[in-house]
Amino acid sequence: MLVYNTLSNKKEEFKPINPPNVTMYVCGPTIYDYFHIGNGRTFVMSDIIRRYLIYKGYNVKFVMNLTDIDDKIIKKANEEGVSTNELTQRYENAFMEDIKKFKMKPADIYPKATEHMHEIEDIIEKLENKGIAYNIDGNVFYEVGKFNGYGKLSGKKTDELESGSRVDINEQKKNPLDFSVWKKSKEGEPFWKSKWGNGRPGWHIECSAMSMKHLGETIDIHAGGNDLIFPHHENEIAQSEAATGKEFAHYWMHFGFLNIDKQKMSKSLGNFFTARDILAQYPAEALRLLFVQSHYRSPLNFSKELIESSQKGTEKISNLAKLLLKGNENTGGIDLEFDFSKYYSQFAEAMDDDFNTSQASAVIFDFIKDVNRIIAENENIAPNFYEEALKFIQLTANDVLGIIDFNELENEENTDDDNWILEQIEARINAKNDKNWKLADEIRINLAEKGIILEDSKTGTTYKKKW
Repeated sequence: MLVYNTLSNKKEEFKPINPPNVTMYVCGPTIYDYFHIGNGRTFVMSDIIRRYLIYKGYNVKFVMNLTDIDDKIIKKANEEGVSTNELTQRYENAFMEDIKKFKMKPADIYPKATEHMHEIEDIIEKLENKGIAYNIDGNVFYEVGKFNGYGKLSGKKTDELESGSRVDINEQKKNPLDFSVWKKSKEGEPFWKSKWGNGRPGWHIECSAMSMKHLGETIDIHAGGNDLIFPHHENEIAQSEAATGKEFAHYWMHFGFLNIDKQKMSKSLGNFFTARDILAQYPAEALRLLFVQSHYRSPLNFSKELIESSQKGTEKISNLAKLLLKGNENTGGIDLEFDFSKYYSQFAEAMDDDFNTSQASAVIFDFIKDVNRIIAENENIAPNFYEEALKFIQLTANDVLGIIDFNELENEENTDDDNWILEQIEARINAKNDKNWKLADEIRINLAEKGIILEDSKTGTTYKKKW
């Protein structure tokens, strides 16, 4: 199994630290607003990678942090005249609602920065004791020049960054590249007491503390959007490895940008969409299919035409699944020769090659085409064919890619069944009114054979299912 590692800029064989256990940390949202569909792509693709690792037999401990204190949060809270706690709680609730709609498996832990102040202060103190962090009037900075490996993730060189640097100028810093690990509180800002005075943590130190607290000093996979490579992930590596003397993460995975109609998404262009906006118009499965049809590292274009095409694709999967569920009820029939193993191998081959979901989804659609052809060409097929075909769709399209939801499908089937049963009861009542006792008995017997027991009373006829 090969994974592209941003740190080495090449595909590497996946070797977990402690197999079959895998530790995975994904940089989650800053909870001050609804997340946009570009963030949604990162969250969904992380979800699919986790699902596939589980499919392969790994025990995955999956952590996604929630940033609940930073400059953007304070600014938005002040604008709305609410506390930062009230603001972040509102958008944390919205985030949980939206990822549920996205059909994402919940993370094992959603740590919050404000709940890890002790761990954050502990790392800063270690850095200070090693002479790598310095305190200027209650502001603590990480001295980039003291870490020899700075720039190894992004490929950026410190001398190039220093000349023409876009880093905010701060006269307190020894070097423009030095970054905050603890910020002195300003008037009216939330703060926590510390040995350096009242303040709050810098953004980068929060993720280091939460990752190490819940997954250990060295983890298997650290993931996030391409925009986090520098400076966020670069700074995480610098502060974590300087504090512990150990490698912070073995594999760094980053997800490509999402464009709208081939333009960068931005509020100024009026093409900024939240995931909530899109999920109100299209099913989650369609959006997930749109995401998986491009490789996770590549840029992805979003358009109305593409999402509608993806929706038609999910309907093809659902239509076959419904057909297989019906065929599964058959008794007897002809045993067919069909090589299911070929499709499993092709699916695994695609996913084992750096989670190539584009090729993996193509295997599923080839499978759908071939199964539909077999069903069209043959009559009275034995139920085991339907069972095996259904199993493949469930394991790949449902369990791994999440581009069909079997729970919803079965609920839909149950609703259809209930409507059919009510129609049969009405037909039986009409037969009895016409004194057609033979037809009424035939309907009752037919329903009983399907596990549906009718109960007649003075108030009417009800039913219950035996299985």
